Amino acid sequence: MALGTVQVNKLNLMQGEFDEVENYFLFVGRGTGVNEGKLLSLNNDSDLDELLGATASVLKTQVDAARKNAGQNWNAAVIPLDGVMSWEDAVDYSMGQITVEAIIVTDPVTKSTDVEAMQAKTVEIMGLYMRPIWFVAATRAIDAATETGEAWPDFTAAIKPLVSAVLADQVMVVPTLWGHDQGTLAGRLANKAVTVADTPMRVATGPLVGAWTAKPKDKTGREIDMAILKELADARFSVPQWYPDYPGMFWGDGALLDAEAGDYRVIENLRVVHKAMRRVYPLAVFRVGDRKLNSTPASIAMNQSYFARPLREMSRSVQIMGVTFPGEVKPPQDGDIVISWPTRTKVEIYMVVRPYNCPKAITCNVMLDLTNYAEV
Repeated sequence: MALGTVQVNKLNLMQGEFDEVENYFLFVGRGTGVNEGKLLSLNNDSDLDELLGATASVLKTQVDAARKNAGQNWNAAVIPLDGVMSWEDAVDYSMGQITVEAIIVTDPVTKSTDVEAMQAKTVEIMGLYMRPIWFVAATRAIDAATETGEAWPDFTAAIKPLVSAVLADQVMVVPTLWGHDQGTLAGRLANKAVTVADTPMRVATGPLVGAWTAKPKDKTGREIDMAILKELADARFSVPQWYPDYPGMFWGDGALLDAEAGDYRVIENLRVVHKAMRRVYPLAVFRVGDRKLNSTPASIAMNQSYFARPLREMSRSVQIMGVTFPGEVKPPQDGDIVISWPTRTKVEIYMVVRPYNCPKAITCNVMLDLTNYAEV
């Protein structure tokens, strides 16, 4: 006769929370002899003079601008370079230690191949670590020396070749105009008061924080104006802007170097897709070798819901006092998750991410009604 047995197993349904990588950036740039080559963790309380040196540096300027514009609960990683270690080496080292959403290289790019190298590094990191990532690069500043410097047309003509022939849909390039432009954009994108689906152009986020009222000048004394900023924006640079008769400085598009008509010409489109990629990856790993994912109709339906979880969580909206604050993407619809079996052992999953419309050019038409409503 057989004996009765009882077995109790612990099952994992992958219902826990995802790690929050978003808004955590790595800054890499030339240091001043303090903590060079070390991976530092910074937050709102960090003493930048102690960690990055009392001497002024481009790296410290950008980190300080990022912290001011990011606001509450800001965190970042920083590697000050020693002049021997390259930014590529610093990124490789940091990827073995931490996971970040973006990398800010504060030393200016000097040629288009520098920008291409950043795009190549995103592909390399994805291949090694399955981490979607994007870069923010910066150009040099204008030489405003009266005798030997540049006028604005000279400066714009000099930096345009850095991006004109480059296809890099995971790289942004910021011209150095006020001096703290790159860090300001990085902080605005890391601000937790908004989401990864929000454009840095969003005026309701508030004005740029820092010294912006004094406009930079060229060698002739001409102040920068919106014509120059539009020229740079049209060339696919990401630049600040202002609105006539409206106080404060704001930002334009977070432009990426994608091709014309590409899906990833602005940073908010890339960030929502990257967020979905980061969250679906562990779900896919957990299904490897699991026969609950099979080609039967019941399994397909169950796993469509399983893989739609990142989209459902990203789509949650909040309504307060009659005002709806939309989620990062629209709720998934039927057909947004498609599971295909090319062979008995290989499965392909397709996900559709649907961002909301966002107004970037608003036209107001005002008209008169001169109808005579007087009673007869």
